Amino acid sequence: MAKKKKGGGDSPILASNRSASHVYHLEHRIEAGIVLLGSEVKSVRAGKINLKEAYARISGGELFLIGAHISPYSHARSEEIDPVRRRKLLLHAAEIRKLARELEGTGMTLVPTKAYLKNGRVKIEIAVGRGKKLHDKREARRKRETEREIARASSLKR
Repeated sequence: MAKKKKGGGDSPILASNRSASHVYHLEHRIEAGIVLLGSEVKSVRAGKINLKEAYARISGGELFLIGAHISPYSHARSEEIDPVRRRKLLLHAAEIRKLARELEGTGMTLVPTKAYLKNGRVKIEIAVGRGKKLHDKREARRKRETEREIARASSLKR
């Protein structure tokens, strides 16, 4: 039997929150573990997680993921688990304190950007974000369109 590589390879992204970059200016990103039940892990591995309306909140010195929808695993027992329940995120206490200082009265929020596997464990990438104004969204769209046109023009010249 072949031996497993040490460190294990990263699996593809299980879920991503593409709308987060449209709605927020994302500052920096942090990797956090997540506390899940066994059937939830199987469901997440199957890609049945939705981060679109999710956000993270610090409460009592702990970090929680709120609003993430994990569909019930089809082959699990008949236990009823709320698909949008609060789930604890795992970070060092110093990292949580640093995030709390950063979020303090600044209009910043914690937004989950993607869920992925790392060494067989489910990880959630959290970004610190500030909400975009309407004019910022329009400017970003214009910039994307001009970059696309430039790329298209340069590929036609070749």
